Amino acid sequence: MHEILIVEDDIHINEMLNELLSQNGYKTTAAFSGTEALLCLPRGFSLVLLDLMLPGKTGEQVLTEIRTANRDIPVMVLTARADKETTVELLRMGADDYLAKPFDNNELLARIAVQLRRVEGSNAETPAAALSYKGILLDADSFDAVAGGKRAGLSKREYEILYLLMSHPQKVFSKNNLYESIWGGEFLGDDNTINVHISHLRSKLAVLLPGEESIQTVWGIGYKMKA
Repeated sequence: MHEILIVEDDIHINEMLNELLSQNGYKTTAAFSGTEALLCLPRGFSLVLLDLMLPGKTGEQVLTEIRTANRDIPVMVLTARADKETTVELLRMGADDYLAKPFDNNELLARIAVQLRRVEGSNAETPAAALSYKGILLDADSFDAVAGGKRAGLSKREYEILYLLMSHPQKVFSKNNLYESIWGGEFLGDDNTINVHISHLRSKLAVLLPGEESIQTVWGIGYKMKA
């Protein structure tokens, strides 16, 4: 059974989430501050639902500590701040998804299911073969890209995107293709998640190969490795 850590200081929202998830077959643990959440994490969870406005350590600090510790656990942020700048920054910090408050319960359940399927699929089908393209070598042991003795420092999601593109360098992948392949669920038309990861990936590859464009945008269609 999947266990989800609910990090929310509002007692009523925390209880509502606990009841909703329990009714849908999940085991839950409640934390009411960022500090309490970090104390709970070593127990191991399938997913974290994370509020931002927390006493003690903020949600941003909790997210940073989770990723600094190289925990690969999916983190879904629940936030009242739905402006693009905030959501883009959350994705750059390592959030896997976000949902603006107030949210629809069915949408929350659907997004949780997508994240859990992605993790299960990733664990079962982790890319192992080494690939190279135009001076970029994928290191399957460290889940990173290497060129000229330098490492890109890719996140696992960025590695998976690059692996997919390099596996079929002539193919144009639509955003729908990428989302369903990497995130493991139905693409709901939210471009931000893909755009941010592609932008971050391009920036890291540009450090490896200055002046080279590695990923090409095919306008109106999607992305491919640049020929």
